[in-house]
Amino acid sequence: MPAITPFSGDLSRAWPAHWTLDPEVIFLNHGSFGACPRPVLEEQARLRTELERQPVRFLGQSYQERLDAARAELAGFAGAEPQDLVFVNNATTGINAVLRSLTLLPGEELLVTDHEYNATRNAVDFVARRTGASVVLARVPFPLASPAEAVDAVMAAVTPRTRLAVLDHVTSPTGLILPVTELAAALAERGVEVLVDGAHGPGMLPLAVPALGAAYYTGNCHKWLCAPKGAAFLWVRRDRQSQVRPCVISHGANQPLRERSRFQMEFDWTGTDDPTAWLVVPAAIRFLGSLLPGGWPELMARNHALAVAARRLLCEVLAIAEPCPASMLGSLASVPLPDLPAGTPLPEHGRDPLNDVLEREHGIVAPVILWPVPPKRLLRVSAQAYNTLDQYRHLAEILPQVIP
Repeated sequence: MPAITPFSGDLSRAWPAHWTLDPEVIFLNHGSFGACPRPVLEEQARLRTELERQPVRFLGQSYQERLDAARAELAGFAGAEPQDLVFVNNATTGINAVLRSLTLLPGEELLVTDHEYNATRNAVDFVARRTGASVVLARVPFPLASPAEAVDAVMAAVTPRTRLAVLDHVTSPTGLILPVTELAAALAERGVEVLVDGAHGPGMLPLAVPALGAAYYTGNCHKWLCAPKGAAFLWVRRDRQSQVRPCVISHGANQPLRERSRFQMEFDWTGTDDPTAWLVVPAAIRFLGSLLPGGWPELMARNHALAVAARRLLCEVLAIAEPCPASMLGSLASVPLPDLPAGTPLPEHGRDPLNDVLEREHGIVAPVILWPVPPKRLLRVSAQAYNTLDQYRHLAEILPQVIP
């Protein structure tokens, strides 16, 4: 994280003015699906109207030019070159595209951590089963005292057979910023490539994707960038682009390149779809960047400071130590809760009943996550422009009343 400057402003006015969130709900779960502001949704609606008025003109004549313009602005935000970036619908799609493009041999290994997002882990397991490769799990401690513990845990799991490491930029259950740059450098020395699951990176952290040292990076735009659902990107290092293909093969496989790489031609069109979520990513970047005088750096710093303050309140009321340094947090933070009481019946989907208590009885949406396995569990909070410290104070006040 960059140096954090104290934030003293009040963004609470941005909630009713710019977001469509239910004002009767204390929404502390931006990290799951994001929330798109009204001005961005309005721009998407305008584009959709234009698309439906002249579908052939929009998709057949002006689409590529519009897409290139959106790509250029997103690439600039991510610190990358436009030719190395393609749009995908979500980070899970980007993960699958890379994994399913690899040529793996029986006995080779894919390395993941035990903090990895379930969908990504499923994709890794699928590819391993199909190819005869193995999945190796690096157990990163939580709580932990420093990034070095994460580095040590990952590197201890590397063997001469490790082909690829799939690493979170920000872990979904625990909200940890992993030291990806340090890990990528150490893994490169062992001949291991890195795929970064950056689902939470764009808009939460300053990005200079090529400088991370990974071969692949995929990030969502619908989360901390607040773009509409269905907007994400995949960045691939240039020497690997010819090997990475989308999961859906369409016209781009044999169309004339027209000054674009086959990599971009294939991903830019995977069949008829609504591309407006991609095309309004620049509107989301500009809108969020306009909320504070210091633009995106100030917004990221403000959200980080709010997440750290929220975690402090929760740790105090739970009488526990903070589980990681504040420097390892962005705008997500998780705290361990007391174990799920023995004998507590869980629904088939494995959702902790405390989620329903918080939402139905107290109007609070903040996920209680069964991690790493029941009865262990975490409470995770998010901090975005529409959140205020008073919301976390309220959560902290009622938490002792609802924990069984």
